Amino acid sequence: MSFPLLTVTAGLPALGAIATAAVPAARRGAAKWLALGVSLATFVLAALVVARFEPGGARYQLTESHPWIASFGVRYELGVDGIAVALIGLTALLIPFVIAAGWHDADPLEEKNPNRRWRPTQGFFALILLVEAMVIISFEATDVFLFYIFFEAMLIPMYFLIGGFGDRAHEHGEEEAARQRSYAAVKFLLYNLVGGLIMLAAVIGLYAVTADQLGQGTFSLQEILNARAAGKLDMSATAERALFLGFFFAFAVKAPLWPLHTWLPNAMGESTAPVAVLITAVVDKVGTFAMLRFCLQLFPEASKWATPVILVLAVISIIYGALLAIGQRDIKRLVAYASISHFGFIVLGIFAMTTQGQSGSTLYMVNHGISTAALMLVAGFLISRRGSRLISAYGGVQKVAPVLAGTFLIGGLATLSLPGLAPFVSEFLVLVGTFSRYPALGIIATVGIVLAALYVLVLYQRTMTGPVKAGVEGMPDLKVREIAVVAPLILLLVFLGVYPKPVTDIVNPAVQQTLSDVHKTDPKPALEASK
Repeated sequence: MSFPLLTVTAGLPALGAIATAAVPAARRGAAKWLALGVSLATFVLAALVVARFEPGGARYQLTESHPWIASFGVRYELGVDGIAVALIGLTALLIPFVIAAGWHDADPLEEKNPNRRWRPTQGFFALILLVEAMVIISFEATDVFLFYIFFEAMLIPMYFLIGGFGDRAHEHGEEEAARQRSYAAVKFLLYNLVGGLIMLAAVIGLYAVTADQLGQGTFSLQEILNARAAGKLDMSATAERALFLGFFFAFAVKAPLWPLHTWLPNAMGESTAPVAVLITAVVDKVGTFAMLRFCLQLFPEASKWATPVILVLAVISIIYGALLAIGQRDIKRLVAYASISHFGFIVLGIFAMTTQGQSGSTLYMVNHGISTAALMLVAGFLISRRGSRLISAYGGVQKVAPVLAGTFLIGGLATLSLPGLAPFVSEFLVLVGTFSRYPALGIIATVGIVLAALYVLVLYQRTMTGPVKAGVEGMPDLKVREIAVVAPLILLLVFLGVYPKPVTDIVNPAVQQTLSDVHKTDPKPALEASK
């Protein structure tokens, strides 16, 4: 039997989470280094997955398949295509930066203050590793039931990270901060649980359909696709649409897509900056990834049927998120609404059903993860120095902390998709892919670029320029650890902005296969079509 690389890649952070949680309370420093070491080892394994993947080879590679609950057709079945490989690489890349950035976020609070509690450092880092393990196996799972288990299970550690380790910068005291954290965590859990329960009904429905037509129910994506290709599985239009809606609803909540997005600003606003990065740069990508892997592949006709409505929702997300970002007074909530706008671009590209659109969407998932991590982590360093998330509390930071201001500017410019930085390429591909088939929606979505420039540049102008405000004058610049966190992310933004080929070469074959599943081809250019 070949080495189970995918299992080990997902299993290592899970074992690391257990080991980190078991470190004695008095040795929290050892727990931090253990968690960082495990995340770096996981990155090495993920790099090995990328290296062993052959873009021109079989659709799903490094596959593993073992019986699990045989009586119900459930298998432990893993495999990766180019899209999954890119997102596994993103996840494994970001977690070490998340851990390093949150190095002191769970340290004990002042013992002299009886109203403030101690924070279990080991638990904080163990939960981060546990989320990493569940996200990676979600990208690897090709059994629908196996995917569903980890799609839902990751809500548990995220709930505790949001509710138990919230941001210390709160203008209304610790008691109000605890109440807001609790509200944000419960809202996050309820929204995603409702989506998950609806998906569970659709998963059961999928099993019933396969059992009826194949003689034995199955959750295997490969078996279902092979049965459809052989003409053995033919869902009715009503059944396929109902199942599609069940799956899509859960993924749209996770994504998050308007109007199912309202949990995200609360969750990101009340989390520490590293946990906010974990939410939007890592966990939320599972939703958009699953649209490509499960919605389009399992339900191709229903996907085309729902496309007009989904495209409209995506465009609303783009404009709505950008407009609300402009009006925010809270730095972290501004980044949250900007992410809603960006996820609108990702969904738009997926359902434009063009090569450029879907390649751009997959590349956008990677680039958005890096750019949001850079901006949010620098914002977290800024907030920890001033003790406030309010934009009005800052001014003139570039005069006292120029390195911090400079890295904040680069993260912001990446967020607005400045040419030369990574998100520009992906956003351009999404818009070109959308315009070639839906020109009106492509034009409206382009307004989101203008609005992004507005909310990013206004944020920078209000916080970093102008006279130095009270409370900012003694602000220290970035420390060595903080520079070590941000600098590689900025280098990646520049590298992928100039040379995105390493990622596009991996994802393009998978995109072509997905378009083939839904029987779509790129529209011919208008000039060629008129000949």
